[in-house]
Amino acid sequence: MTPPGAVVALSAYELSQAIYHRQLSCREVMSAYLARIDEVNPVFNAIVALQAPEQLLAQADERDRQLAAGQYLGWLHGIPQAIKDLSAVKGIVSTSGSPILANEIPKADSLLAERIRGAGAIIIGKTNTPEFGLGSQTYNPVYGVTRNAHDPSKCAGGSSGGAAVALATHMLPVADGSDMGGSLRNPAAFNNVYGFRPSRGLVPQWPSHDLFYQQLGIEGPMGRNVRDLTRMLATLAGFDKRSPLSLAGDGSQFERLKRNDNWRGVKIGWLGDWDRHLPFEDGVLGLCEQSLEQFVSLGCEVLPASLGFAPEQIWESFLKLRQCIVTGRQIDFYRDPAKRALMKPEAIWEVESGLQATALDVYKASVVRSRWYERACELFEQFDFLVTPTAQVFPFDALTPWPKSIAGRSMDTYHRWMEVVVPWTMAGLPVLNVPVGFNPAGLPMGMQLIGAPQADARVLQLGEAYERIASVPQTAHFGSRAKRTV
Repeated sequence: MTPPGAVVALSAYELSQAIYHRQLSCREVMSAYLARIDEVNPVFNAIVALQAPEQLLAQADERDRQLAAGQYLGWLHGIPQAIKDLSAVKGIVSTSGSPILANEIPKADSLLAERIRGAGAIIIGKTNTPEFGLGSQTYNPVYGVTRNAHDPSKCAGGSSGGAAVALATHMLPVADGSDMGGSLRNPAAFNNVYGFRPSRGLVPQWPSHDLFYQQLGIEGPMGRNVRDLTRMLATLAGFDKRSPLSLAGDGSQFERLKRNDNWRGVKIGWLGDWDRHLPFEDGVLGLCEQSLEQFVSLGCEVLPASLGFAPEQIWESFLKLRQCIVTGRQIDFYRDPAKRALMKPEAIWEVESGLQATALDVYKASVVRSRWYERACELFEQFDFLVTPTAQVFPFDALTPWPKSIAGRSMDTYHRWMEVVVPWTMAGLPVLNVPVGFNPAGLPMGMQLIGAPQADARVLQLGEAYERIASVPQTAHFGSRAKRTV
């Protein structure tokens, strides 16, 4: 019998191979993960809506019977997964972090959950998220605060904070998330894991309030290493007619993605603080700049770069487009006084701001976005990749909703402190958060590795090469340290 600690220490790929070759039973795996969740989740609060253990073990037994009969469902066969609580899972309460939806139980899986389940995974529950996914700090009145994997007194980031913490503390082997304003990238940086925002359309989304206009938020994978993340991307990617803007293909290119050792002559543009436009907490830029040496060691040439576009225009355009989307999603709640009373102030602000916008305002914002995309394409004629920090601050107090200032500069909205992620959302580019290490207080940081339009595979190859030579520890609170008190 393999010790539970050894089971949850395996990467997702190693776990998959152990199950496939019958070195581990699905029951052993489920038992090990349930024990791990029982040990550490009371501290970190990453996994919510956890299903009854006896039901999950029964599903694991069924996966073992299927395997014995030669029915192998896919690389996630028998592997426990928890889906971000913005995505519907049949039969499991899906709150989106809102008390308005505290009793919402979907009758069907989302496309994301459908694909994860179809690859053989056993869905054990959900991962925590802020209310309606708004903000890069994971707390809500339904489940409470999710705490940082490396210091539970600090925040987890968001909105995929539960997923990132569950990964970093080995409560999940691989995870899914979503990202409009850094929600796959920021929590990955704050918890020392990898998070990937794919190109727009690579991972189809369904159901959705709107199938055509909404082009800012996407779904994607997270992992403790790039190989696991890439395998999850292969599961999630591929055209589906229910998502009309999804890209052609079936995701198999990521299953076959080969290691690349030839990076000589590749040019990387370092954007840093965007010519002093962005404020940063002390130590963030320094950690990232030190990690640029890893790319130099690979043979890349790292050069200074500039946006070449007014960042305030990008930000204002993002605000208008985001407010339009959020207003459309939440307007029915807002118009009901009883439900509006349950909405957090930031959600109400988004809706009320959106109600003040005109159709011309939204059109002009889209035009700015279009011009920025054209400028981003010009940058990729000059550079093969761009790099910039993933966050402007280190993880902050878990009970602080959002930083009101950075380096003495006031933040004028609840998400302005994450402005560093916005241009890449607006351009629809593939972006991988890679860990860069820890500050003297032991708090993690990451940087964004940004690729040209639809260069997802190339970004992941460079991320894997970076991972091989980087010396960033990967495990958080593994073992008895998880019992640390807040």
